[in-house]
Amino acid sequence: MKLKAFVIAACIGLTAGAAQAEPVNLTLSGGNPGGLWSLLGAGMDRAVKVSDGDSVITYQATGGGFANIGLLGANRTDLGLVHDAEVKLALTGQEPFNAPVTNMMAIGYMYNWAPMHFFLRKDLAEQYNIDSLDDIATSGAPISIGINRSGNITGNVALFMLEKAGLSEAKLTENGGSFVRAGANEQGDLMKDGRIGMATNGIFIGHSSFRAIDENVDVILLQIPQDVIDATNEEFGTSAYTIPSGSYSKQEGDVKTMALGAMVVTTDSMSDDTAYSLAKSFAENIDEIRGVHKAMQQLNPALMVSQTVLPFHPGAERAYKEAGLIK
Repeated sequence: MKLKAFVIAACIGLTAGAAQAEPVNLTLSGGNPGGLWSLLGAGMDRAVKVSDGDSVITYQATGGGFANIGLLGANRTDLGLVHDAEVKLALTGQEPFNAPVTNMMAIGYMYNWAPMHFFLRKDLAEQYNIDSLDDIATSGAPISIGINRSGNITGNVALFMLEKAGLSEAKLTENGGSFVRAGANEQGDLMKDGRIGMATNGIFIGHSSFRAIDENVDVILLQIPQDVIDATNEEFGTSAYTIPSGSYSKQEGDVKTMALGAMVVTTDSMSDDTAYSLAKSFAENIDEIRGVHKAMQQLNPALMVSQTVLPFHPGAERAYKEAGLIK
């Protein structure tokens, strides 16, 4: 009830701010055309148009978060949608970045509920007595494991988590298994065809690729040791998450994991007034963003300011302070 009251109060504060948003004309670098990020781009465009009919956010399809950080770092785009985990790597210059990217500033968090899933074929789980991620290395199971394609942050996260659970690529090879690079939908097809024994990814609960696996393959959702979750959150700036019991047909209990989040990022070259107008429009007209997809229903102004991996742009910070969302 306290959180609900806080959000209501914050929304009242948003409408009471003295300053008015100014029109913006910006380019947003996102991901694949037709994906959730393109829908978010459309929602953001609608949000700024509510504040001022002359405002425009033009969506630019790209290769995703890593590509967007590259564009931001080179000041070749106004805004980018990026995962918090990608930002964490960029700030320290870890692969795929050659050097730290230091000019990024946050406008707002869009979601933090894209949990990592590890689906294992039930026959393998029973044969090798596996119910947790850390059982794989010691089981000796020759599993072919689907890992998202290079350039997708969930591949990095999956490999890190497996390594922390004791399963290096050398150990997997020794057991007779291998890593197979494949996208979300491809992994579902590979599971159905028996070409991989485990699928890994970090996207929303009930995503179509997960439903295809759950409906067409006899699988279990592996538990993840708490120390693996903690190490992953420390490394990538992500957060703990629980996949509730019954989210999938054979999931009998809660599964603790971690979740990636996505945020709108700009650079320090954006003017304070533009960042102010942008953040104010997003927060005041959040229903325009929330309405783009059922997966976005949890978005609220308090969530928008909850990211911790980047400083907020001073203009955005001013808008949120006026709204009572941050101190």
